[in-house]
Amino acid sequence: MQKRVIERPSYTITSVDNALRLLEMLRDVGALRLSDAAAELGVANSTAHRLLAMLVYRGFAVQDEHRLYHPGPAMGAGPARQGWTRDLTDRARPYMEALTAQTGETTNLVIRVGTQARFLYSAEAATILRIGDRQGQVLDAHRTAGGRALLAELDDDVLEQLYLRPAEMVDGDATDPRLPRAEFDEFRRQLRGVRDSGVGINLQLSEDGVAAFGMAIHNGRGSAIGAITVAVPANRYEQHTRGPLIGQLRRCIREIEIEVADIEP
Repeated sequence: MQKRVIERPSYTITSVDNALRLLEMLRDVGALRLSDAAAELGVANSTAHRLLAMLVYRGFAVQDEHRLYHPGPAMGAGPARQGWTRDLTDRARPYMEALTAQTGETTNLVIRVGTQARFLYSAEAATILRIGDRQGQVLDAHRTAGGRALLAELDDDVLEQLYLRPAEMVDGDATDPRLPRAEFDEFRRQLRGVRDSGVGINLQLSEDGVAAFGMAIHNGRGSAIGAITVAVPANRYEQHTRGPLIGQLRRCIREIEIEVADIEP
């Protein structure tokens, strides 16, 4: 069969096209300066900065201390290949929106894929000082509240497979493990606390100024299939540890678990 030639659409949306070109540059070059990105796109530095800022926000780029942009964790994330996640999202959404209304804070639905936490849905708060929409983001699971709640469900030998084995093979040689042994031992100790309390905590682990509380969602067989997190500005973290938020989150989890009892990953 002869392949059809893919031509440039006549209805090109310039901003979308520029964002996709930036993704291609990050993929092919690996490190990108703002000025080089602007020159390649033929736009002002301010325009390139706004586009790159959105890629950073969605996890497709990260910026280092030298202000170079690199591919972010979402760049290498393949599809979750889990059709049940749409059903989970649809059933959890009304309870998440109710929790956001109760707490005044943004609520997220998270699943774990390997060592990654993927944000399926965000019910964003309406308050002026709030944590924004995280839907579609891919972050390191051990740096997120929901990821920690889900990792705490795993046996120690599974955790060791995830975090002490080499991350990947490069030219036949194993790279460093995902976590150094000492850091892993401390992380495993923290997860024991999560198991005891049922609450995963992220206090500025994934982003400065952001804290979050997370709890796992179980189906009718007791398997953890996702997590709900409540993300709060770090300056409200102490207030929420003493307030009603944890109880509200627990009630939300119980209600969702009734709804999703029949979902099997």
